[in-house]
Amino acid sequence: MTLPTVSPTSEQTSHQTADTPGAAREERLRRWRLVLGGESDGTGCALSGRDAAMDRTLAAVYAPGAAATGGGSRSGGLGGSAPQVARWLGDIRSYFPTSVVQVMQQDAIERLGLTRLLMEPEMLEAVEPDVHLVGTLISLGKALPETTRETARAVVRKVVADLERRIATKTRSVVGGALDRSARTSRPRHRDIDWDRTIRANLRNYLPEQRTVVPERLVGFARAHQALKKEVILCIDQSGSMAASVVHSSVFGAVLASMPSLRTRLVVFDTAVVDLTEELSDPVDVLFGVQLGGGTDINRALAYCQSKISRPADTVVVLISDLYEGGIRDEMLKRVAAMKAAGVEFVALLALSDEGAPAYDREHAAALAALGAPAFACTPDLFPEVMAAALQRRPLPIPEP
Repeated sequence: MTLPTVSPTSEQTSHQTADTPGAAREERLRRWRLVLGGESDGTGCALSGRDAAMDRTLAAVYAPGAAATGGGSRSGGLGGSAPQVARWLGDIRSYFPTSVVQVMQQDAIERLGLTRLLMEPEMLEAVEPDVHLVGTLISLGKALPETTRETARAVVRKVVADLERRIATKTRSVVGGALDRSARTSRPRHRDIDWDRTIRANLRNYLPEQRTVVPERLVGFARAHQALKKEVILCIDQSGSMAASVVHSSVFGAVLASMPSLRTRLVVFDTAVVDLTEELSDPVDVLFGVQLGGGTDINRALAYCQSKISRPADTVVVLISDLYEGGIRDEMLKRVAAMKAAGVEFVALLALSDEGAPAYDREHAAALAALGAPAFACTPDLFPEVMAAALQRRPLPIPEP
């Protein structure tokens, strides 16, 4: 079990200015007491004031015996009531930074069974929105009562907006640059010459006496109406373990769809396949069209994606899945091999999130790697680089394991 990092409070720092062995030992004991909890933790350190209050918020989730219906002193628990949980949410905001608050919220939802409380608008307004909370809300789906749905959409919209601010500029810059380079031509019309790159490409032909560059090779861009669009198909596993990846993929899909040089398709699947391309203008609609959970049939999903490919040499298929196949394994691999043989660039991501690789089917990952499609986990920050490399058919920037 991993506890959130406990930082010194202002109440504790005032007596630590003197760097003495006694003060250092007292601070170590204080930290261990907050981590271990309980009166019999063996530190002999008593807590008071803000530290005691912080200890109670930690105990509510992490103490042995903590439960949604629990109570008592150090046994913790949140009592399963909305008012008590709302107070706890307010307390953790006052004691911990936002990153820790989000971890504690998610732990409380998972460990104490507080999912049903998220169906109350007042509770949703009190929580700190993050990717994991969005995953929980979309997994509830139609179970959300009508009175809560608008609040839930507002929570999801806030997280989506934050993600878009984080990723949109880099994605458009990196992927757009890759598309520009792929559209570059060495025989441009005069109006289409890229003079900056032409001069750089011909600097070796500079004539000092004439103070000019002789452009042996012109660099420019193909005319917009003649340039073929690249096509990207995002094929996303919507099984329960992929919640964070679904959220990030939906936002990236919306950003890619906004780029005129790309034609983007978004497909989600479990044992059924749903094409959400028409919803890409609003990733919030995409997320509420997802149904997290259920089985997995990668073969069926890839069959659908394969049927939508009209120009293999200009198409990138990105499969985002933990590769636990419930369909026909050999058929799945044959489809990947067929797409690659036709000229499709195939990318397999085990996750698209900040959490790293989840549990995944290593046998299927090895089989894909043997086909020239290595499977790896990808962070949102790395994804634009992966897409740019795939569009240019360069080696993928696979992170070190």
